[in-house]
Amino acid sequence: MAGNELKTFKRLNFFRGFRTTEKDWNDGEAYHVEKHKLHNRMFHGPGIVPHAPGGLHVSGRGRGELAVEVQSGYAIDGQGNDIFVWQPEIKQVNPGDFKLPATVYLALRYIEDFSDFISYKENLDHKGHRRVTEGCKVEWSVTEPDVQSEIELCRIALTKDVKRVTDAKDPFHPAENEIDLRFIPIAGCVGSFIDPKTLWELLEMIRRSKSIYAYLYHDMRILPASDVLHAFITLEMLLHSQLVDLRNVFKLYLIILNHQWSLIEEIEKNVPQISSQRDFANFKKHVEIALQKYEESNFTFDFLNQLLGYQTECYKFMEVMFDKSLRRERKVEVALSTDTNAVIENIKVRSKPFEENMNIEGIDMVLIDMVDPLDPDSERDHQWKVSGERDKYRTRQKLKYPDGVVVEDTGVAFEGGQVEFELRHVEPGKDVYIVWRMDYVHGDWEAEVESNDRRLPNCICAGSDRKFRWRNWVYVVSAEHVREVTARIRMKPITADRDINVFKLWAFQPVGAGGRKR
Repeated sequence: MAGNELKTFKRLNFFRGFRTTEKDWNDGEAYHVEKHKLHNRMFHGPGIVPHAPGGLHVSGRGRGELAVEVQSGYAIDGQGNDIFVWQPEIKQVNPGDFKLPATVYLALRYIEDFSDFISYKENLDHKGHRRVTEGCKVEWSVTEPDVQSEIELCRIALTKDVKRVTDAKDPFHPAENEIDLRFIPIAGCVGSFIDPKTLWELLEMIRRSKSIYAYLYHDMRILPASDVLHAFITLEMLLHSQLVDLRNVFKLYLIILNHQWSLIEEIEKNVPQISSQRDFANFKKHVEIALQKYEESNFTFDFLNQLLGYQTECYKFMEVMFDKSLRRERKVEVALSTDTNAVIENIKVRSKPFEENMNIEGIDMVLIDMVDPLDPDSERDHQWKVSGERDKYRTRQKLKYPDGVVVEDTGVAFEGGQVEFELRHVEPGKDVYIVWRMDYVHGDWEAEVESNDRRLPNCICAGSDRKFRWRNWVYVVSAEHVREVTARIRMKPITADRDINVFKLWAFQPVGAGGRKR
């Protein structure tokens, strides 16, 4: 009454006068066994049950032995059989049984044996086994266990000169002759029919991908990268919870691909230093192919392996692009510092319109962004916000620069609170000159400054001028603090009863070796 031969379930129905035979009783018992196995297959999946007695945990003996100790526990194989190991077992590794070097696998297999034989001397034709003993066998093999009939308990990469086997120092990267527990299938309350090797490859791909998208979001401030990062984190949690199977993995994966496509569109639109690279084009191509494959609706293990392959290539292309930046101990390559004081003083009194490319005190400067605090589109694009102010008002002024040139402009002034805005098109590793036109009659103030949540030196506006009231005040974010392609600036005045006024605001960077122009 094997599950693959069964056409329909039939259970016994007793009635008065029903003359049962041994076949009836055996069929009745088989009915319940197969129903239980069906439940195991459909609702639990193959693997060990970690919380049962000893969880079938495999460990080294700690005596320099070529042996491992298997704790008691419970498992379910791919056919739905219950497998119990009632007592701990010591399993010796005999190198002579294998052609080394080789990877050997410790597998748990369900077995049945007839037991309790009896024969009746009154009638020798009446004899047989009264019980079927459900048992198991734990043995070493050079063949990777098939989860349909075997459960892997561990694996060990044995060397020719192996003298002992030990627990892994790093469970995520076991060395030779160390017990590898990474590929153990897990059953229990939930389960997955995705084979353990593919599950491990998925987790490894997710781990590598997370570091890429965490860098794109946290360091480079490319916002859609956050959605991709958290989609991977969610998939990782579901995998560890054994909630991912062919019944849902393709829908989950499609969520990630759609977020990746949104990220691609954002980079192509606003981050040319990335979108212009060949590795980015290759990354985009693999995401595009994966999305196209979904149209075929061929949701099989082969398609899952293809998706895994496409995504593996994706993170490899991205790792090549950001190799230096992804190193833990990385340091931003900082351009040679310039004579900022001379540049600042020149900018402060400049009455001429700022151009996209200028030479100031012998330094080539490029305009990377501009903010108009009274233009709704500019405010939205740069996330301009004044908050917590005691007073705030619009102002239109027609004032003189120190060279006598009269300029008319409109702006915003506020007292207390803080102002926040975002600068785009920033090149990491170079000074950023934040310049804003101000009415210098309202000088003598100081403000705290942050860039991308990192505290910077205070901005000090010293002095004032009642006759030549226009100045282009300058605050320089030094190169070592410029690590992303956007800069979220926050300025909070700390001088009591002083207004800060901002008219037009510009952001410049010096153009040196390897510099770029818009």
